[in-house]
Amino acid sequence: MSVEERVGREMHALMAELYPICRSITGDGVRQSLAILGRHIPLQIEEVASGTAVFDWAVPNEWNIWDAWVKNAVGEKVIDFQQCNLHVLNYSVPIHRRVSLGELQEHLHSLPEYPDWIPYRTSYYRENWGFCLSDRVRQSLPEGEYEVFIDATLAPGHLTYGEYYLPGESEDEILLSCHSCHPSLANDNLAGMAVATFLAKALQEKKRRYSYRFLFIPGTIGSITWLARNEDRVSRIKHGLVLACVGDPGHLTYKRSRRGNAEIDRAVIHVLRQAARPYDVVDFSPYGYDERQYCSPGFNLAVGSLTRTPHGRYPQYHTSADNLDLVQPEYLADSFATYLAVLDVLEKNKTYLNTNPKCEPQLGKRGLYGALGGLQDTREREMVMLWVLNLADGTHTLLDMAERAGTSFALVSQVASVLEAHGLLTAVAPD
Repeated sequence: MSVEERVGREMHALMAELYPICRSITGDGVRQSLAILGRHIPLQIEEVASGTAVFDWAVPNEWNIWDAWVKNAVGEKVIDFQQCNLHVLNYSVPIHRRVSLGELQEHLHSLPEYPDWIPYRTSYYRENWGFCLSDRVRQSLPEGEYEVFIDATLAPGHLTYGEYYLPGESEDEILLSCHSCHPSLANDNLAGMAVATFLAKALQEKKRRYSYRFLFIPGTIGSITWLARNEDRVSRIKHGLVLACVGDPGHLTYKRSRRGNAEIDRAVIHVLRQAARPYDVVDFSPYGYDERQYCSPGFNLAVGSLTRTPHGRYPQYHTSADNLDLVQPEYLADSFATYLAVLDVLEKNKTYLNTNPKCEPQLGKRGLYGALGGLQDTREREMVMLWVLNLADGTHTLLDMAERAGTSFALVSQVASVLEAHGLLTAVAPD
């Protein structure tokens, strides 16, 4: 089994362990999930009290749920939270009473276009109660009286998130952020959590120029809360990516940062282009995942989002069909490898100065012609050498050179290292 196959299976196994837990933007489901991730990486758990002001928002009350059901007139459970945690409108207030079918229907959610799937619905910021069910079951409910029961609490508590800081040679940071607030949804939530966790494990073993900050946070309110609490350190974040929907069979899609042509944008697009497989690039919009908070005008961080099929663009999105069958180890592994390739570009993207800039240096006497590979690729490598020497004027990065030469960053980086070892290049210290 290859390393990639092994990591893919391990990420899928982690998702399988997390999948049954009922998560939300607050509550014990989040804490339980973060405790599981904490067995893989040393997460720092933060608790922020309900009511805490975070810019124009306030941390909401904490929600916890233990059981919920709807019984028909003869006492049979026609909806059961214990069978699927999507059955309850997330953040439902507690209730226990009898209602008519007509009143019950006002609190039911289903998908007529997918009659066997259960939708995922929420009511975070407006007190309500409700149930989600397959449309096939909904249409079969007879007239009569129903008993509804939701054993839950919505009360002052805390918002919980996990953070892992991995120091590098520089205090400049790369931010990797995922949301940890959805219940049993595999691609939209758990895939991002699993890939982020294994990226952190992989980076622990590597030499790091940058420092890394991993955030496992509830969507929207989590990033707002983190930014409000860490405004003094945000300037250290030089690049960032939001992980979500990284386990489905679709091809990779990159959403640019608000800046549009930041180094992270160019690095991701370069990696996707060099992979020579289908991919999509979309421009930034102020709708989506937490990149819209990191890219809000008061911060304007260089944070994009790398997904497979974007949110809302696959039919299983926010339904019970977003399950462990949709997400497969091979797709997780491909996303994982792509993220590592992007981070490798950022880590190695330096600026060089040609120490012999007046005309071409004589490469033959230094043994550089034909020294970098077999006969098949010698010509390409020698051409890259000439590009690197020509563009190494102290203003072009290696990524600039790769784009200009129309070749891979990896080859340009390798050539630059050889030329530096032969005294023809010297690295320029970053600003």
